[in-house]
Amino acid sequence: MRLSDRLRVELTRATARFTVSYGDNLRFAGQDLPTPTRTTVPTRHGRVPVHVYRPPGADRPPVHVHLHGGAFLMRYPAMDDWWCRYLAATAGVIVANVDFEVAPRVAYPVAQHQAHDAAAWFAQDGTPVSVGGFSSGGGLAASVALQARDLASFTPTLQVLGIAALDLSAEPRDGDPGMISPELRRLVRRVYLPDPATRLEPYASPLLADDLTGLPPAVVLTAERDVLRAEGDAYAARLRAAGVRVVHDVTPGVDHYFLTEDPRRARTTMAMVADEVRAAGQPRIGPPGRS
Repeated sequence: MRLSDRLRVELTRATARFTVSYGDNLRFAGQDLPTPTRTTVPTRHGRVPVHVYRPPGADRPPVHVHLHGGAFLMRYPAMDDWWCRYLAATAGVIVANVDFEVAPRVAYPVAQHQAHDAAAWFAQDGTPVSVGGFSSGGGLAASVALQARDLASFTPTLQVLGIAALDLSAEPRDGDPGMISPELRRLVRRVYLPDPATRLEPYASPLLADDLTGLPPAVVLTAERDVLRAEGDAYAARLRAAGVRVVHDVTPGVDHYFLTEDPRRARTTMAMVADEVRAAGQPRIGPPGRS
């Protein structure tokens, strides 16, 4: 890795807890939940910490495995504490916020493997498990769903793909507007996926997967002005074409931090996702439908 890249990554990681505060005005529910417990779970690349949020009064509830954003550079699961608390309190699920490893300590496919293996661990006793994430974490959630299908390791009940990075192969264009700069996107590719060939693999870029049949139902959240919107829109369309039930919600007039820009609209979006996560954990009667 180039020294300049390493310095950029270290600066990004060092400032994460001060700069990633987009959820501060979205703490609508769950603030009275206790501090999450910390456990570790086994993966192909060693044990990883998981921060576990438990809903009040539930007996053996379903689990939602959450994968935080941060462009595979920031190892800071607390950035999504507000969301984990909200889901636990509102959807009545245990939320497992996975502290997977990031660049420059590791490169692809370590985060993808750790995310899958953690989710599979929670599902090993038959507990219903859904997966989800924002930004790079949304791409990880899509990767988990693909891996779970291909490995027959478990069957996620739902995948929540929020403003997801679903194609890490496309070269960013200079002058692209928006919060996610071309420079950051290039840095991610150089540091986390230094071998260009790996950027074409479906577990890195789920949008490039040849076959999307047999994947779990999906909630795909995109934002009108987000540079990643086209990836999310295209993935939602491909999932539907493959026979997967999809709820595709586009927040109008906003960029990548789509919930923060319009907190009133965010309440509706967050409630819808919580409803889907809650319903996904319930026993199914008959085959799943399409939307």
